[in-house]
Amino acid sequence: MATPEQTSSPRTITANRWHTLDTPGVLETLHTTDTGLTPAQAAERLAQHGPNRIEQIAHTRWWMRLLRQFNNLLIGVLLVAALVTFWLRDYLDAAVILGVVVINAIIGFVQEGKAERALDAVRAMLASRATVLRGGERHEIDAADLVPGDVVLLESGARVPADLRLLRAKNLRIDESALTGESVPAEKDAEPVADDASLGDRLCMAFAGTTVAVGQASGVVVATASQTEIGKIGTLVSDVQSLSTPLTRRLDQFARQITLVIGVVSAITFLYGHFIGGLPPLALFLAVVGLAVAAIPEGLPAIVTITLAIGTAAMARQRAVVRRLPAVETLGSVSVICTDKTGTLTRNEMTAVRVMLAGRMLDVTGAGYAPEGGFHHDGSALDPVMDADLQRLARCALLCNDAQLHHTPAGGWVLAGDPTEGALLSMALKAELDLAQEAALTPRLDEIPFESEHRFMATLHHDHAGRVFALLKGAPERVLALCANDTQGGLLDSAAWQARMHEAASQGQRVLALAECPLPAGTVSLNMSDITPRFTLLGLVGLMDPPRAEAIQAVADCHGAGIRVVMITGDHAVTAGAIGREIGLRDGQPLTGAEIDRLDDAALKRRLAQTDVVARASPEHKLRLVATLQAEGKLVAMTGDGVNDAPALKTADIGVAMGQRGTDAAREAADLVLTDDNFATIAGAVREGRTVFDNIKKSLLFVLPTNGGEAGLILLAVFAGLAMPVTAAQILWINMVTSITLDISLAFEPAERGVMERPPRPAKEPLITRWMLMRVVFVSLMLMGACFFIFNWQLARGGSLEMARTAVINTMVVGEIFYLFNVRHFTASAFTRDTLLGNPVAVWTSAITIVLQLLLTYAPPMQQLFGTAALDAPTWGVIAALAAGMFVAVEAEKVWLRYRGVHHI
Repeated sequence: MATPEQTSSPRTITANRWHTLDTPGVLETLHTTDTGLTPAQAAERLAQHGPNRIEQIAHTRWWMRLLRQFNNLLIGVLLVAALVTFWLRDYLDAAVILGVVVINAIIGFVQEGKAERALDAVRAMLASRATVLRGGERHEIDAADLVPGDVVLLESGARVPADLRLLRAKNLRIDESALTGESVPAEKDAEPVADDASLGDRLCMAFAGTTVAVGQASGVVVATASQTEIGKIGTLVSDVQSLSTPLTRRLDQFARQITLVIGVVSAITFLYGHFIGGLPPLALFLAVVGLAVAAIPEGLPAIVTITLAIGTAAMARQRAVVRRLPAVETLGSVSVICTDKTGTLTRNEMTAVRVMLAGRMLDVTGAGYAPEGGFHHDGSALDPVMDADLQRLARCALLCNDAQLHHTPAGGWVLAGDPTEGALLSMALKAELDLAQEAALTPRLDEIPFESEHRFMATLHHDHAGRVFALLKGAPERVLALCANDTQGGLLDSAAWQARMHEAASQGQRVLALAECPLPAGTVSLNMSDITPRFTLLGLVGLMDPPRAEAIQAVADCHGAGIRVVMITGDHAVTAGAIGREIGLRDGQPLTGAEIDRLDDAALKRRLAQTDVVARASPEHKLRLVATLQAEGKLVAMTGDGVNDAPALKTADIGVAMGQRGTDAAREAADLVLTDDNFATIAGAVREGRTVFDNIKKSLLFVLPTNGGEAGLILLAVFAGLAMPVTAAQILWINMVTSITLDISLAFEPAERGVMERPPRPAKEPLITRWMLMRVVFVSLMLMGACFFIFNWQLARGGSLEMARTAVINTMVVGEIFYLFNVRHFTASAFTRDTLLGNPVAVWTSAITIVLQLLLTYAPPMQQLFGTAALDAPTWGVIAALAAGMFVAVEAEKVWLRYRGVHHI
């Protein structure tokens, strides 16, 4: 019968410190044995700890998510505008405004569940079945039934079902790239490690959600469900609050400001007209309603949505899929990109980059597993077939190898086996060796597989002339100890070779040594007793996961755009520093996760300013780094592909996930997914994001003077005690026509010249800048003055009120058509060929608008509906002259701005 000590729950004081305890200490603390728990103990602990699954958080009900989309001030303003237009029996305009509200609500509703889906994806990382020892007997159980103290058996290809402290390991390597970011499977053993070891250095641990690449092991469960490292990431994802984007913050601020202004001006107008002007309350109320309708830019949300949607389509063509519309604009605002290394800046494919032969060193070109590239010595290409020493080393790399490379129909190369062996195999193929031919000439007789205890692999071969030999491949310090000489024939200079090994390692390369040894004729088996210090060292090979060539240029483009790039990875500091140096980052003294734990916020801020490379970073570290940068007022983009990146992807201002190698957790947490896993795509996306925001600003520059001119015209009439120059229905006509034609054309504007040479916009920069406000006021006053002039001129020459109002409508619209070609460039001159041909949509929409205005002016049904009248030729002449005058005036203002050194407003 079990004692209370045996059945009690394991103590929690060693949480996160299991890697520091030896095997007896772990078993004692968990009150278990190496034969596992009894079924009764397991049942008791399952009742106490709960199932080994990440608990599902209740999703928000759909109708609550839908109603939440209307909790927005700008939406409220639009609904008021719709009610006013409906009350005025302008049902078409009311339907248009309501349609805008509904479209925005649907977009928000569809995108609302991002965090919930991200957590679902993390939950799916856990294994479904597990092999355990219960009472000394082997059982396969549901992984959800695992409890602390269970002994789990692992084999090649299995997914680790819980966090395990390894008890025994044989040739065990685990792929932890999704959790730590390391390109190469980690070699594991059962020996305890230092207390301050980072996640990737806890070699005696196997973490839930990772995959056994090769080997076998047994381990005791130390954490399940949300207590596992992957479970903690799920908790981080669920705890992170989604941040509003710069655009939504600016639009919210703009909505509050314009609502306040409309309310104050409407109240003042009504009070003045009633108590001072003595106007009838009903007429005054209609005037105030017209003022409010004139001032509300009801088409703006639709224009913003359309502009973002067009940007989304453009990004999709460039292999960047947007999951949330405002993310398009946010990319154009970022000032810092925090990027993962493995698979993002690098290919996540080990590659031989250096071959160290006796007396010389060769550089190996080509990246990834594709056998494309060659060998260079002192900058000159060499023929590998004619180099005997290179051929001997490449043959050893080819034959002492269990990996396989397959050429896919799509033209790529896929590895089956260990990434390190894949790199050696690719190198041998670059040396023009044929695997089938070499295997036939020197078939393998026996082998000693790689194991962590001896850290090498050896194979036995013979040729058809009776010669028998052994090939050796492994850790350089281990292989060097087994070598007596090198290919030059003299005694091995171990110190010199170790110096070369350390030089390569300091550059972030993983170094392997290759050797061979003749054996007596007739030898048919290979034993550890045959592996003695009598081998000939063929050379060393330096391998690394190389940076993408296009990533180097992309980083340079980001720097040119004033965007800082910070690499945050779980890999070793030396490797991270080497990659950072190659791609153009400040790699001096990389910041490590251990340092982050020791530093307070102020010290971390100072330290982060000294380097662009962060190594050995955990998910918590990534979150803190993003938060530190955001606290400095930076807009932060985070790229990544692993489940370890999901929390930071979600908390960043914009998360960018890799679509090919990225985990579901990363993709669901991100705002943007790169379908080609290429960091270089981000530079194009940033350019598109900046263009989108420029086009939104151009839309504002176009819409607001129209609203300002209409509102000013009504105010002038009320305060002057004159007849209303336009009716509310006519104002809505102007707004509707220009919104669905002229304003939409600005969404198709190409990028401004030098868009990627400007620094990022300040995070707190308002939507309407000082120079924009000046332009809006200037054009509003001109439109108001021109309309007031033609209104009184038409009445003075004997025209009817209907003709005067029709002249006002056409002056406003024709003035906008001319102004459209002003606003296509912020400060650049419009007197260029590009002004007409650079955006064909603007030309077509202008022509459509003219046709609509002619129908409004001359079609009897339109005249009856909107109270318009036909105009004569002199009136059209004056309208054209006024519009041309405004066009020239805006161009003169641009000249003045350029003189002041202002090139972007």
